[in-house]
Amino acid sequence: MSYLVLARKYRPRNFTEMVGQEHVVQALTNALTQQRLHHAYLFTGTRGVGKTTVSRILAKSLNCQGADGQGGITATPCGVCPACQDIDSGRFPDYTELDAASNRGVDEVQGLLEQAVYKPVQGRFKVFMIDEVHMLTNTAFNAMLKTLEEPPEYLKFVLATTDPQKVPVTVLSRCLQFNLRPMAPETVLEHLAQVLATENVAAEPPALRLLARAARGSMRDALSLTDQAIAFGSGRIEEAAVRQMLGSVDRTYVFRLIDALANNDGRTVVETVDVLRLNGLSAASTLEDMSAVLQRMAVLQAVPGMGGDASDPDATETARLASRMPPDETQLLYSLCLHGRGELGLAPDEYAALTMVLLRLLAFKPDSGTAEKKTLTRPETPAAALPAVPAAAPAVAPAGFGAFEEKTAPAPADIAPEATESIAIETVSHDATPLARPTQALPVRTSEGLAAAVPMPPRAEPPPAVVAIPVRQSPEPGARLQPQAPDAGRAAAARFTPTEEGEVWHAAVRQLIASEAITALVRELALQSQLVARDGEHWLLRVERESLNQASTRERLRGALAAAGLAQQISVELGVVIDSPARRNAAIENARQQRAQDIVMNDPFVQTMVREFDARVVPGSIKPL
Repeated sequence: MSYLVLARKYRPRNFTEMVGQEHVVQALTNALTQQRLHHAYLFTGTRGVGKTTVSRILAKSLNCQGADGQGGITATPCGVCPACQDIDSGRFPDYTELDAASNRGVDEVQGLLEQAVYKPVQGRFKVFMIDEVHMLTNTAFNAMLKTLEEPPEYLKFVLATTDPQKVPVTVLSRCLQFNLRPMAPETVLEHLAQVLATENVAAEPPALRLLARAARGSMRDALSLTDQAIAFGSGRIEEAAVRQMLGSVDRTYVFRLIDALANNDGRTVVETVDVLRLNGLSAASTLEDMSAVLQRMAVLQAVPGMGGDASDPDATETARLASRMPPDETQLLYSLCLHGRGELGLAPDEYAALTMVLLRLLAFKPDSGTAEKKTLTRPETPAAALPAVPAAAPAVAPAGFGAFEEKTAPAPADIAPEATESIAIETVSHDATPLARPTQALPVRTSEGLAAAVPMPPRAEPPPAVVAIPVRQSPEPGARLQPQAPDAGRAAAARFTPTEEGEVWHAAVRQLIASEAITALVRELALQSQLVARDGEHWLLRVERESLNQASTRERLRGALAAAGLAQQISVELGVVIDSPARRNAAIENARQQRAQDIVMNDPFVQTMVREFDARVVPGSIKPL
């Protein structure tokens, strides 16, 4: 009998054998127990996490006849009836698996749908499983929409994909979607230990830990690597052999490099990299292992006692390094290691690139070995030697007008800084001769009832002055507005057309920003997008810039929305945007700006200054705070 690889030999046969997907198992188990069955299921997730396995178990649960032949729909298929055994062996006539990667055309899909009109031959339900469904053409998707929406009562669809973003929204809305998550290294490690114990294969725990990390969340990859390790080690799995097989760097070198960087020892860094070169160890693997160690060090520095698994043999050395390297250097080195992996392919020699990445940290450290902040200090210049700079650029004065001089009155003491805003009023002299400075201050009360001491010159010789007047302005309740130029705000507000979904999206984005759930590009995507439609837990967004519509950015926004309980799935299309949170914010800002201008221009004191002293408000000087 030919050898059966571990990934196929230990494929789960029922839900109780599934590992690492408890959220999917619980939902399907409850649905089968309560007979609340959907007609179409969509399983998403990376490779090797159990999408096809769940599909087969679901087909067995729907068609299981029981060991005595009297069974019904169940969450625990017996595995011994003809239906269960035929599905496991791949010869059940009512269970059809279609590989959309090689059968992606409309003809193949139509051929599959032609079988839908016939009732099951042997089982209780027909089950059509389409793997890698995102590979189907648009015509093929359209051909299956009607049947997918209203299939016969005896027909169930099961779709699986590694890239749900490429599946049309019309298909997503017709399916019950489950996302199978990548498995944690600890989960993979535990399962590998059980499999090897069943196979009577001796294995060292550090070797299994290396295999679990190398699998990167895929159980199938972990079992395949285990098969390879058994062959490489002649029936035994040893740490040294697994490191050689994977090209992994011994953690001793990693700890030596981090220790040398903490001690500002450039010689040891260069010598260790030369040892890696002589042994043929991967530079990329070195940076990857350093990133993993630095991440645990950062956690230990931020939250002592939460460094990870206590059974990890490297935990003691990691804790020692965490106490020796300052937290800011740990963060900097972690960032350098992450970005340095992208530089390895650009350099003529990857080991030279590795050396430069590590020495970069030493270049940023001060000679004394202690962290300090460097700031540039401007030389002090006497105030009399500095030219007067107005608060805002004034308009060009007519010929014969005198020079401008700046003078700012203090804000009233009874007004909080955050509740005030200032304007600059500029007066000009009709005589080029310098005028005397004012010698008295008269109290003035604005239309809002706020008192201010404003220097007033003699009526005969009005001097040039710029006066700051506080004006009370209440911010929009709950609004978090970004500063922008008035012209930009007016332009954005002019293109703003409110929609019903826009209010929902604006509130959702404000919630995510306030909780700091989205930042950087994800925050920009949310601000610049428009909510077009909501279909249950699936939201359709639209953006104008293609640069914002990146797969990683979309996934991070989807995760933030799902964590907030707003939407489990999103799609982003390109098109004209008329109602986005950014444009709503600009419209709110423009309205605040207009209210502030109205308050200022209608103020009696401002009107008196304009009428009696030829003053004018400096353009752009009215700023709501």
